[in-house]
Amino acid sequence: MSSFQLNISPLKEPLGFIKVLEWVSSIFAFATCGGFKGKTEIQVTCSKPNETKTITAAFGYPFRLNEALIQAFPDANVCDVNWKNYVLIGDYSSSAQFYVTFAVFVFLYCLAALLLYVGDTNLYRDSRKLPMIDFVVTLVATFLWLVSTSAWAKALTDIKIATGHSIVKELPPCNQQEVTCSFGSVTSMGSLNVFVIFGFLNMILWGGNAWFVYKETSLHSLSNTSASHSQGGIPPPSGI
Repeated sequence: MSSFQLNISPLKEPLGFIKVLEWVSSIFAFATCGGFKGKTEIQVTCSKPNETKTITAAFGYPFRLNEALIQAFPDANVCDVNWKNYVLIGDYSSSAQFYVTFAVFVFLYCLAALLLYVGDTNLYRDSRKLPMIDFVVTLVATFLWLVSTSAWAKALTDIKIATGHSIVKELPPCNQQEVTCSFGSVTSMGSLNVFVIFGFLNMILWGGNAWFVYKETSLHSLSNTSASHSQGGIPPPSGI
């Protein structure tokens, strides 16, 4: 029976080194989105009395904008409108949560794989099942990084639109003659753009690592054996 013995030499090889990069990159992937909080501001001008006030709507992960209440301080009523009855438009929680949840699972898988690499390298390489499982997971993860990141990139674009200048057109009170609304500002979403970048970076890392994981599988061993047999096989008998 094999026992756990720390051996960092696999981390110096592409198989282990890239897995470390995948582990670190997955942390940045879910951390940059999970803690995001922002707000959008609108300037509201009343005809009677002639005054301008600021109303805000706070939003953040998981980006259920349809639950982000419009708030006005210190009085909730501005221009005889109770703004607490209005919210932003859109629910993008499915894309955001899918991305974050998947990134967390990737983080845990990379951690488990690294423990196996450095703790019992012989068990991994002497087994026929473990490298094959690792290879299949790598291919599936590559595909899911593409799907989840693409879905989040589309959702982020819609979030920017829903919290940007178009918000003035979507709020019913802003279409009244007595009320004039103008877009004020919105929290920078640069960190969410990084969120997308790390998603595609993870896809590239996992796609590139598929080859090195494949080399550890029995499929690669069989292909090498077949190639050696074809090159060094028994020559055909000579003619009479």
